[in-house]
Amino acid sequence: MNRQQDSQEFLRFLLEGLHEDINRVRHKSSQPLGELSHLSSQEKARSTWKWYNMKDDSFIFDLFVGQLESSLKCQECGNISLTYDPFWDLSLPISKKMYSNDATTLSDCLDTFTRRETLEGDERPMCEVCKVRCTMTKKLSVNKFPKVLVLHLKRFNEGSRYRQKLNNLVKFPVKGLNLADYASKTFEGDSPPIYDLYAVSNHCGSCYGGHYTAYCFNTTTRQWKEFNDSSVKVISDSGICTNEAYVLFYVRKDRTARL
Repeated sequence: MNRQQDSQEFLRFLLEGLHEDINRVRHKSSQPLGELSHLSSQEKARSTWKWYNMKDDSFIFDLFVGQLESSLKCQECGNISLTYDPFWDLSLPISKKMYSNDATTLSDCLDTFTRRETLEGDERPMCEVCKVRCTMTKKLSVNKFPKVLVLHLKRFNEGSRYRQKLNNLVKFPVKGLNLADYASKTFEGDSPPIYDLYAVSNHCGSCYGGHYTAYCFNTTTRQWKEFNDSSVKVISDSGICTNEAYVLFYVRKDRTARL
């Protein structure tokens, strides 16, 4: 898949371009982030987010950008290092269940994305306490949930010899996607991160070529519609979840998330 063909990459390009055009920050600060090791995890998260906003502050950023927490734990001294980074979307791996005939669910993909992994060998990071590269465990969680959450299902795998598209059915909820289990310990939201689906970008075809369609929810008529080139038709809720789903768009249900 090249950049012209991939809807997820095009979406990121479009959003970042729109953001830059309407960025409220006209003179970006060159001030470095500074030393944060003396701060608590909550203070570190807030300081990092404030530093982002010194450079990036727009309506697009307000809607689509969240904050990920990355936790590294040294297996030698036990030191835990936390870093916080913005995200425009989450790219979720699709893992087929090995010992079950059940379909893969969106929760399975989120579990895989946030599962603790071990960094060893050449992947070992530098421990700020040991002052050498050490085996560490890494875990991702969400510290700030965006108003509009974009979830990218990683259907296109780059193998060592060939590319492959995964056509697994991933079951995802239309209503009430609760992401509380994936929130960081420093999450300070005043309401649970619950989302409703409002659009799906579908890809039919192979990794060498294909066609995109979209499902979108009309908030006025309360109907789902399929957009396929010039063709538009009403579809039922039951027809939304297919093995062609590629990018999912969810909107947060609380009051602050109204678009």
